[in-house]
Amino acid sequence: MVEIVIWPAYIDAELTRGGGRRVPQESAVEDPTVDEIARAVQQVGYDTVIERDKAYSREGWTARGRVLVQNADDSSKNDLIQAVAAYVTAMRN
Repeated sequence: MVEIVIWPAYIDAELTRGGGRRVPQESAVEDPTVDEIARAVQQVGYDTVIERDKAYSREGWTARGRVLVQNADDSSKNDLIQAVAAYVTAMRN
């Protein structure tokens, strides 16, 4: 079983690439939440576990949480992050 970790910083428009963002600026969203990310991952077709008490290492002690994607054997992490960013953007519009 492969678990992929997705941090909100990966799709946060307020961060730079060096600050942890992994999608292009035009695909990123402002202040994404773990709940939005989990819903987007479920739309893609994977099960999720939300861990709210975790902090991304580049953000210091700000615990925004993270989403664990389970059974994502058939998808690369980058493809999954790109799809999540697209779904979160669509959910907000």
